[in-house]
Amino acid sequence: MESIAALLARPVAVLGGGVTGKAIIKFLERHGAEFDLYDDNESGALSTTGEIDVTHYGLAVVSPGWRQDQPLIATLRSAGVRIISEIDLAWICKEEVAPHQKWIALTGTNGKTTTISMVESILQAAGKRAIACANVGEPVISALMASEPYEVLALELSSFQIAWSHLPRFSAGAILNIAEDHIDWHGSFDAYANEKMRLLTLADCAILNADDVEVSLRSAAFSGEKIFYSLETPAPGELGLVEELLIDRAFGSDPTTAEVIAELADITPQVPHNVSNALAAAGLALAVGIAHSDIKAGLASFKLDHHRLELVSDFEGISWVNDSKATNPHAAIAGILSHTSVIWIAGGLAKGASMTALVKRAAPRLKAVILIGTDRELIADALAIYAPKIPIYRCDGDGTAQGIMEEVVSKAKSLAQTGDAVLLAPACASMDQFTSYAHRGELFASSVRELN
Repeated sequence: MESIAALLARPVAVLGGGVTGKAIIKFLERHGAEFDLYDDNESGALSTTGEIDVTHYGLAVVSPGWRQDQPLIATLRSAGVRIISEIDLAWICKEEVAPHQKWIALTGTNGKTTTISMVESILQAAGKRAIACANVGEPVISALMASEPYEVLALELSSFQIAWSHLPRFSAGAILNIAEDHIDWHGSFDAYANEKMRLLTLADCAILNADDVEVSLRSAAFSGEKIFYSLETPAPGELGLVEELLIDRAFGSDPTTAEVIAELADITPQVPHNVSNALAAAGLALAVGIAHSDIKAGLASFKLDHHRLELVSDFEGISWVNDSKATNPHAAIAGILSHTSVIWIAGGLAKGASMTALVKRAAPRLKAVILIGTDRELIADALAIYAPKIPIYRCDGDGTAQGIMEEVVSKAKSLAQTGDAVLLAPACASMDQFTSYAHRGELFASSVRELN
């Protein structure tokens, strides 16, 4: 593997000025490298701190949101400039500055942040100096520059990050699930799914969700070590459930015996998808030698992040639940199926995803639907087919983010009765009306608290 000095011997083009780009720049400045920054602004125009003359660059480091067909990418390639991701850059540097550091990774359409945070909790319970990074927390290159090196980096990877990365070697890689998302970026569901599955080519061991049809079918071609987990009784070589226990039949010395990882009581909340996340986290931890007792302790101390099935209020027998991080249909259905009578708040930017399967599956649980955002009529059209008797309300407020959410919460209050759950699970991205899913969730929570 080449040295950092050789890698940065010629000027570097930094593509993207967001969180990842800023971390790359900090790294380059620390090493005294010459660089220019290229950034897409909101209008799609290209701005730069330098002239767009790519012939003098030896390297370009690209932020994950940049599309593969961006014109500057084509220009750099035609000039023979090497293009790598921030994660590739971090791996090259890791080999020099922290050669014994272990990397593990996971991806999936949903549950990534929850699961990687579980992994972090487990590793820290085991006394490891470890951090969750990449698509959550800080960029990998920032984690690598820590004053005291980490023993383990646990990477949450988006499909974009995997698409741009080719160099890392993970001790283990987990795939949680695959459902429609980011079709607008990848062009098709197959292209999106294939990038998710490509994580396996970078991993020594695959931790795979046997309950997810796409993961099970698409992993058949992978010839490396595969450990499946499910909510069923595990066969030899698998992780699973036996009554109230999470069981390991994969990592022990004798696969004919079953070892207890943890109890269901150690997992909060004990909804099926979260138990599945815990099994995936356990599999990654076991792959790097963490003891069952430490996994149990790490799961027991873990609490879900804000905006993911977060109970904001349980006033007068009505549950107000913030699941703003449910930014695609696959994520939204988990929240809906966690309740029996739902006033569903949905809508935003669909990112090319279909809402049909979601609405068809959710229909028996819905009492009313409140729609917001640019692509809300996709949901309305699906409701007209599969839940034609469910009342639909569209809210626009005064056009401001706060005004929209205040109207939404006021409408939900007028509809809700004891035993109902008012669930913000938009199944869409937020950027048409809010700055982020967190902003959307915070406005929902603050509007709900104003009711009491």
